[in-house]
Amino acid sequence: MSREFITKEVDKIFEDKNLSFPKNMALSAAWVLGNFKGINLKILDVSKTSSLADYYVLGSATNLTQAKSMAEEIGFQMRRRGHEVLSKEGMSDADWILIDFGDIIVHVFLESSRDVYDLDNLWTGAPTVEIPQSYYFSSDENPSSSSNDRGYF
Repeated sequence: MSREFITKEVDKIFEDKNLSFPKNMALSAAWVLGNFKGINLKILDVSKTSSLADYYVLGSATNLTQAKSMAEEIGFQMRRRGHEVLSKEGMSDADWILIDFGDIIVHVFLESSRDVYDLDNLWTGAPTVEIPQSYYFSSDENPSSSSNDRGYF
């Protein structure tokens, strides 16, 4: 998948008039996770229950290299859109990467460790934001699913 394609799709989400800020930011991060073959994606609206952020974006990777790639791309795309990383933890060799953008916090777990930290159950009272099926890499609904659109050749 090319950087140009990722940038174009992230920009579409950020500029969607139906999405308010920072929900568009959270959905953009979820799009990156989904298109980097992330699994078990979830966006929690914690705006009424946490003073830390408005949204938590959770996703899992099957290996550390994948998790780092997801986190790096999310950081790049957010900085490109003018949102600085306030804090980043776990990028060296941890099984949980946390990226704090202030309005959203992105959590990228190794799938094998996600249950250990159990953030999903910690915030059970928080409403979840629906993530469109087209945000997932394997989605049949994704109109950009031909190999040429992904920038492979």
